[in-house]
Amino acid sequence: MSDGNDVGGAEQELIVVGVDGSEPSRQALRWAAQQAERSPATLVAVIAWQPPEVFGAMIPPTGLAVDFSAEARNVLEHTVKSVLGSQPPVPMRIEVVQGRPALILDQASHRADLLVVGNRGRGALEEVLLGSVSLHCVFHAACPVVVVRPRRPRDTPPA
Repeated sequence: MSDGNDVGGAEQELIVVGVDGSEPSRQALRWAAQQAERSPATLVAVIAWQPPEVFGAMIPPTGLAVDFSAEARNVLEHTVKSVLGSQPPVPMRIEVVQGRPALILDQASHRADLLVVGNRGRGALEEVLLGSVSLHCVFHAACPVVVVRPRRPRDTPPA
């Protein structure tokens, strides 16, 4: 893990990547790590979690002892290890934060030089109902944002 300084004493760039364990977030993590190698930069993988909600109200699970933070950390650690291996090629750290992913990534963008997110590619109705973390980040982040989208086969016309 780096102390944030390079040999010349200048502050090293910081790339923040949102990870939720999904395939798009795995692709974003892979892309962010490659960019951090080129820069060079420190990579921060962030996962946000929140307790389940039912109709907008926080509903604690009954009869279950669920540590949502520990579960999120497991997802993040497993994703980082499966994508980058046990010894990532760049200085990096992980952060597990309680809150809505779009807001957590927006906050993280204030200390980052670059924010990287995946795109789940939900349908239009789902985007309206559930919101889009990547779209929120594009419009609200305090730094440049890269949205990593899956490649569409070359012979498939745009929708």
